[in-house]
Amino acid sequence: MFEKEKLEELKKNQTDWNDNKVGKSLERFPERKKQFATGSNQEVDRLYSPVHLEDFDYDQDLGFPGEYPFTRGVQPTMYRGRFWTMRQYAGFATAEESNKRYKYLLEQGQTGLSVAFDLPTQIGYDSDHALAEGEVGKVGVAIDSLKDMEILFDGIPLDKVSTSMTINAPASVLLAMYIAVAEKQGVSSQELRGTIQNDILKEYIARGTYIFPTEPSMRLITDIFEYCSEHVPGWNTISISGYHIREAGSTAVQEVAFTLADGIAYVEAAIKAGLDVDKFAPRLSFFFNAHNDLLEEVAKFRAARRLWAKIMKERFGAESPKSMQLKFHTQTGGSTLTAQQPDNNIVRVAIQTLAAVLGGTQSLHTNSKDEALALPTEESVRIALRTQQIVAHESGVAETVDPLAGSYYIESLTNKIEQEAMEYIKKIDDLGGAASAIDKGFIQKEIMDSAYEYQKQIESGNRIVVGMNKFQVKEETPKGLLRVDPAVGEMQKEKINQLKGERDNKLVQEKLTILKEAAEGKENLMPHILEAVKVYATLGEVCGVLREVFGEYQQNVIL
Repeated sequence: MFEKEKLEELKKNQTDWNDNKVGKSLERFPERKKQFATGSNQEVDRLYSPVHLEDFDYDQDLGFPGEYPFTRGVQPTMYRGRFWTMRQYAGFATAEESNKRYKYLLEQGQTGLSVAFDLPTQIGYDSDHALAEGEVGKVGVAIDSLKDMEILFDGIPLDKVSTSMTINAPASVLLAMYIAVAEKQGVSSQELRGTIQNDILKEYIARGTYIFPTEPSMRLITDIFEYCSEHVPGWNTISISGYHIREAGSTAVQEVAFTLADGIAYVEAAIKAGLDVDKFAPRLSFFFNAHNDLLEEVAKFRAARRLWAKIMKERFGAESPKSMQLKFHTQTGGSTLTAQQPDNNIVRVAIQTLAAVLGGTQSLHTNSKDEALALPTEESVRIALRTQQIVAHESGVAETVDPLAGSYYIESLTNKIEQEAMEYIKKIDDLGGAASAIDKGFIQKEIMDSAYEYQKQIESGNRIVVGMNKFQVKEETPKGLLRVDPAVGEMQKEKINQLKGERDNKLVQEKLTILKEAAEGKENLMPHILEAVKVYATLGEVCGVLREVFGEYQQNVIL
């Protein structure tokens, strides 16, 4: 893109500028620190110019939006056609309470639903299980059966909204319940749109809400791929998640590398199961974090998009452009929020929103200012949603496609993140792939080391977090926080008892027995799970059958 002679001349001029102009300036005005770095400790040069992009090729490195390698976006017109989906993550206490919150958010202009489940639901236990005690409804909604799912979406037409469900180990069960609710509404599964997270590898890496060992977990995932390709074609069957990897303390490069390495593992598993890459790959989606370093985050999203396109084309031989597109949801960084001076979090979320939009996200959840303290109140959720709406309608950043393209810094950083992420992927390949690298503790240790380094920087004061380790003020105890009523657990237990007294328990047992036999064999489990939940087998009962056949995953201790 740049003539060689011109570049040599520019290098000389830049050296002269650095020696003379900059040298004299530094004598009078020393820079405020010896080394400048991004939020992920990538060294930042004083100035970026074409010198940093010697081999830059517009067609190969950028291209046009909606075309390979998709660096500039997956759609030709991006937000000029329509804005990203504004999908606020919500769910707490009972299905009744969460249903009210969803209706409130839709009234406020939200364009998609995103369901948060409580911990017992996430690990496949009913609310009356001993291990669920004290956790029912705390960090999400409690869903024990199809009855709860019916209440959760009561009055919400499933052919009119797109729904994302943050569920992993029991994803097949919750998706089956959603399909069953749609049928009861008269909505065909062919009309459903949405996403299940369904990303078990990152649970082993960073989050911990796993149930089954690796092999049967991958089987459940590929069963969902196969089933949905025929019966729920508009559904994104997995959201390969870097969000939780970043929340655990990874750098931006590690977030891209480990997320795409997981993606490679899922594609390989699906191909091994006999699926055609161009049949299932267009329904893969991704989920990334947006942190405070605005420009690094924009470069991260662009690098991830380009790298995935190359992986799908060159490694897996995908032929459809849709198979090469990295479509992603973004959530602003929960770990960046502070309990101190929580109003400052509104500013952080606004910066992170800009990063996601400038980076070309397809949907976005903005965190609320009080989430470092408790579940968000209606007021704080509204401010978070309004942040997206202001960026969409007032900032001007959605008026043109990929507005930061061509910035010497952005392009240089995009290249660097892609290159370093690819080096990680090669290391993981050498270890036998993502699952093997997880079992050996490689990925977990890399994240732990990065998290430790980040924390050291905060404690030493080398990294400033406004209001926490600098610019503190004396604060009163926060008031008006949302608290989940402890009685929710007892209410859910009563619901389960009532359900078991009203349903056909003999039929439930028959369906669970059929499911167990199928799990012991090799057939697709989705139809059997769907049949079980339709007769009101509970989440815990279905997962219990699968636990009996598959066993449970035991995490390795990483030192």
